[in-house]
Amino acid sequence: MALDVEAAVRERYSGGAKAVETQLCCPVKYNPQYLKVIPEEVLEKDYGCGDPSQYVREGETVLDLGSGTGKICYIASQVVGPTGRVIGVDMNPDMLAIARRHRDEVARRVGHGNVEFRRGRIQDLGLDLDALDAYLLEHPVRTADELVALEAAQRRLRAERPLVASDSVDVVVSNCVLNLVQDDDRRSLFRELFRVLKRGGRAVISDIVSDEEVPEALRQDPVLWSGCISGAFTETGFLEAFEEAGFYGVELVKRDAEPWQTVQGYEFRSVTVAAYKGKQGPCHETLKAMIYKGPWKTVTDDDGHTFRRGVREAVCEKTFQLLSRAPYQGQFEPVLPRVAVPEGEARPYDCDRAEPRHPRESKGQDYVATKGVCGPSCC
Repeated sequence: MALDVEAAVRERYSGGAKAVETQLCCPVKYNPQYLKVIPEEVLEKDYGCGDPSQYVREGETVLDLGSGTGKICYIASQVVGPTGRVIGVDMNPDMLAIARRHRDEVARRVGHGNVEFRRGRIQDLGLDLDALDAYLLEHPVRTADELVALEAAQRRLRAERPLVASDSVDVVVSNCVLNLVQDDDRRSLFRELFRVLKRGGRAVISDIVSDEEVPEALRQDPVLWSGCISGAFTETGFLEAFEEAGFYGVELVKRDAEPWQTVQGYEFRSVTVAAYKGKQGPCHETLKAMIYKGPWKTVTDDDGHTFRRGVREAVCEKTFQLLSRAPYQGQFEPVLPRVAVPEGEARPYDCDRAEPRHPRESKGQDYVATKGVCGPSCC
């Protein structure tokens, strides 16, 4: 019989909300400055393998997937400040009860209240489970027709009252939760992660990965799965999942040298990955170029553009903007046209172009300026 992953995870973490489960987390150093205001119950019953909160910034809207008792949310609340906002999503009522119970207390200690906790499945960020429960109280399901009505109600809730709206979040974080989602739901998980981010937003995810494919025998063990072992992505598969969902600039920002656990020769270690949303959209010609500064001889971006060290590579406006900000800023030298192309007048750009931009494209064919010429004795 196939393992019921969701039931195993729910049972294990409900137990972890009632009594401390030392096997559900690996050692992580958090900034003690942010921990001072967080109640002990939150700290000791919140389980993770990294600290994605250190990658959020002041004023941002942050979504924490699988927020548990709320530790990362309460840390992020202090980082984003009173102008920011933090949303925690978890499906486990016992974990959410702890997180919600301490919200007012933390807000009073911090000096602002900008955290809320919502109940939902991280692979379906459209459906508010509390709203669904309210519907079921009034419309219990006993017949096939009532089941059809329930399915229609779920579609309506996703459309009219989504748990998390599309394009509404600056940064999605998660701490050792994505590997708890069963295989069949993982494409949906990454699609949802991408959907809720604003254009230009990013995901910063800490999770446990394996150095090899986990064998089926281990994957059928409910204790190992709920303990972040059996469901671990492979190191390469984790990065590829972001790429397949449409992210760019996927970066391994942290990888533990030593494994957290080793089971039958398979190594499981903590990593943190950052990935960005925003490479989709039309390409326009604005006569700009980017020069890759090195040290590699060539590099290739997520759209297949190859940049050779020191070469003025022609780029569209979209690619120019992407390479001018995180995670690429500082790696390229921008080349701007002498006369800017007016907004609205840029023609479509062929992004399959694989040739450098001639200097005359940028400075103009009729450019004849002479400047800084010195005589025989000036050098």
